[in-house]
Amino acid sequence: MAGNDLGSLLGGLLKGAGGGGQSGSGSGNILGALLSALGGSQGGGSAGSNPLGGLLDMLTKSGLAAQKDSWVGTGQNQSVTGAQIQQALPDETLQKVAEQAGVTPEQAASDLAQTLPQAVDKLTPEGQVPQAASLEELVRQQSP
Repeated sequence: MAGNDLGSLLGGLLKGAGGGGQSGSGSGNILGALLSALGGSQGGGSAGSNPLGGLLDMLTKSGLAAQKDSWVGTGQNQSVTGAQIQQALPDETLQKVAEQAGVTPEQAASDLAQTLPQAVDKLTPEGQVPQAASLEELVRQQSP
């Protein structure tokens, strides 16, 4: 399944970054589930867009622009809470993520709150969201 492959890629990327508390593959699995639920494994919506950009737009519209900007930028990453992630994501998206990851929606939101700052930081090394046809391509561009 593409989500599992995506989870492995993201897990490897985070592990290579010295990804703290959670195991690299667990972090990658929850992120892979999220981005797959957002259409990441199929390349997302319109040409030239990617699911990372769509996710960042959701965060901005949910009042998390400062946190999102800190992750994309080159400075210190601001944290978010599971409750903030629950508010930012549509209920059906969070439910899909939870089902794919085998956890409750609350746990999925909490896990995402822990891993999103580092993942977005790693996927935007130049302080900008790179253009890519698919998330797999985006992750492969950033992998060592």
